[in-house]
Amino acid sequence: MTHKPSHLPERLALLSDLNAAQYLTEGLLAGKEDVPAIALNKVAEPLRGEDTRAALHPLRDLIDDALYEYREAKVTQADAWLAPRLHAALRLTRREAADRRLWNYLALGVAPDYVVWRHMPEPREDMTQRVAATRFRGAHYTQAFARLWWAAELFRNGSDYSPVVAACANQDMLNTTLRLDAIDHRPTAQAMVRLIERGTVSTGRDVNALARAVNTSAATLMYDVIAPDVVRDAGPLREWIEAGESALAVPRRMLPEGPDEEQAPEASVEALADYFAELFAEALVRGKSSTVE
Repeated sequence: MTHKPSHLPERLALLSDLNAAQYLTEGLLAGKEDVPAIALNKVAEPLRGEDTRAALHPLRDLIDDALYEYREAKVTQADAWLAPRLHAALRLTRREAADRRLWNYLALGVAPDYVVWRHMPEPREDMTQRVAATRFRGAHYTQAFARLWWAAELFRNGSDYSPVVAACANQDMLNTTLRLDAIDHRPTAQAMVRLIERGTVSTGRDVNALARAVNTSAATLMYDVIAPDVVRDAGPLREWIEAGESALAVPRRMLPEGPDEEQAPEASVEALADYFAELFAEALVRGKSSTVE
C-alpha cells in the first residue's frame, strides 16, 4: 500500500495540474507505489508568507489521526470527521479554495496514502482495484480533499459544523449535491440537511431523488426569493482567518468552530425544508408508480 511521503517540508505548496499528472502513475493508483516526495517538492511552488495556516505538519497530524481513528471502520465514515476539521485547520477563503493546485499538493505531496486508503474501491472479481485519478487531481466534487473542504464550507451554518457532519454521513450528499449550483444558497443547503435530520431522507437513493427534484425546481423557482438569506459579511471570515495565527490545534473529540457568521434565517430554512419534503414525496410517488406499471 502507498505510504506517507518520506519527505515533508515545513509549509504547504501548490502543484500545477501539469506537474501533478506526471506522478499519477498506474503504480500509485493501484496503491503499490509511493510518490517520489523530493522530486515532487522540487516542482511544487511553496506558499508565500509566514502564515501559520500554511504549516504542513499540523495538517498531516490531523490526517494521521483520521487514519488511526477509522483504521477498523468503514472508510467512508472518515469523511464526516475530517471535513469540518480540515476546513477549520486550513482557514481558506473561497477564492483560495478554488485553486486546484493546493488540493493537488495535499493529495500528492502531503497525504497520498490517505487518498489511496480512503478511495481504493472494494475488491471485486471483475474489476482491478484502482483509485480514480480524479481523487488526486480533479473537480472540487471529486478530489479527495477539495470535496471535504467544500462540503464543510457549503453545509456549515455560520460557525456551526454539525450540519456538515450530517451531510457527510451520507455519501450521496457529497457525490451528488456538491455538483448543484443551488447548494450555494445557504437556506437550500440547510434545508436539505434538515430533511436528513428529520429522517425524511435517509438512503442514497433518497438523496439522489431529492437532489434531482431540488435541481429541477430551481430551474423555474428562485429559492433566494422565496427563502432569502442574510447579506454575507466578509468581516467574520477575515477575523477567523487572522485568529488562526494564535489558535490551538483543531480539536479531535469535539467539533471546531467556524467563522462567527450569522446563521441562515431559520424561517427560510424551514420554508424550504417543507417545500423540499413535498417535492421529495412527489418524486418518490412518481418513481413507485412507474415501477408498478
